[in-house]
Amino acid sequence: MNKSNLIIIGSGPGGYRAAEYAAKNGLTVTVIEAHEAGGTCLNCGCIPTKTLCRNAEAIETLANAETFGISVNGFQLNFNKVIERKREVVEKLRSGIETLMQMPGITFVRGFAHFTDAKTIAVGDETYTADNIIIATGSSSKCPPIEGLTLPGVVDSTQLLDIDHIPENLCIIGAGVIGMEFASIFNSFGSKVTVIEFMKECLPVLDSDIAKRLRQTIGKRGVEFTMQSAVKSITTSTTEDGKQQLVVNYEKKGKPQQVNADTVLIATGRKPNTDGLGLELAGIEHSTKGIAVDDNFRTNINNVYAIGDVNGRCMLAHAATFQGMHVVNHILGREDNIKFDIMPSAIFTYPEAASVGASEDILKAENKEYVCKKGYYRANGKAVAMDETEGLIKLMIDTSDNKIVGCHAFGAHSSDIIQEVAALMNTGVTTDALANIIHTHPTLSEVLHEIVC
Repeated sequence: MNKSNLIIIGSGPGGYRAAEYAAKNGLTVTVIEAHEAGGTCLNCGCIPTKTLCRNAEAIETLANAETFGISVNGFQLNFNKVIERKREVVEKLRSGIETLMQMPGITFVRGFAHFTDAKTIAVGDETYTADNIIIATGSSSKCPPIEGLTLPGVVDSTQLLDIDHIPENLCIIGAGVIGMEFASIFNSFGSKVTVIEFMKECLPVLDSDIAKRLRQTIGKRGVEFTMQSAVKSITTSTTEDGKQQLVVNYEKKGKPQQVNADTVLIATGRKPNTDGLGLELAGIEHSTKGIAVDDNFRTNINNVYAIGDVNGRCMLAHAATFQGMHVVNHILGREDNIKFDIMPSAIFTYPEAASVGASEDILKAENKEYVCKKGYYRANGKAVAMDETEGLIKLMIDTSDNKIVGCHAFGAHSSDIIQEVAALMNTGVTTDALANIIHTHPTLSEVLHEIVC
């Protein structure tokens, strides 16, 4: 039996950062990883996707070079080098995490972990126990119950990241964060992209006004959206030249319709990774939505915690990181002031979008007293100089105390602007105080300042 102060199952952003923080504070930690160090985010999520986003951004810059007086006499995209660069980025960062897992106080174990009881974890023939256990096993792609998901060419996001060619026709089922980012990326790469979404609008995490404007902006670049459409099945057909193609059959306003594609991406969300963990043997309460936890991310079993995607509360890498830090603080008996209700997020389309706090839709639904103020990129000097005038910032303000309760935006570097707002919200800054904060000129963040002046 191997004994430590803390066992962490999973080495994604929640797991490896919690391990580092715990070890620095004197705890002995055993980290158990079934796959690659870094988890989904590093190996088949945030990092490889954002690497491709950067390639797409470079293509858009070259495509619009004439605007800046630069003549580009044609350019070619070497997709093999694109994928190789992505792999190099992932491997470099993974190597860094593997080195981190060798720091004093941390034991890194490879293998699939499962509970044998509430205090014991088995990995192969070895058993491990600890005073506290953190489950940080992340999530995986969730597929809808439709016919044809196993057909060749039907892929999830992990498989699309490893594709060896640019699809001529790419159909994406789902207009959430994953679907929208890949739609933007492969549109820049040259694919004809069609996005089919069941809901009325894309990106339900965003203010609907912002989401609509972003969708329209991406649509102007050539991505075709069909909203309020229900996919019924995926079948195959043969083209006139004898090639096989995929056919996505869907229904819109009661009428059956079809889209032909050579690749179909299923981007309909993610599900917590709980299968095979032996949660029943430990008596840990869970459902298809994830492992049930309290506000300290503790399960119904004392000293067993669940952080990140596996608890289903907020499926963001940085949410997992800070949940893990909070758990370690709780184990150490320390207070912290991490505000989990102020959670910034970003969607790295072109242009990008971001948000923190409540949207106007939520405030209206909850009958809150608020005022919404807007600022536009087209009036900003830096945006005009950058030729990035497509952008909008919406600031939601509580009328009772003039404090910011939400900000949703799209446009160049909107994620950076939202991070400023998140910092202000964490300190309870009023709009009057924001108006007195000097902003550098010329910068995009002046849009935010101009909103409150």
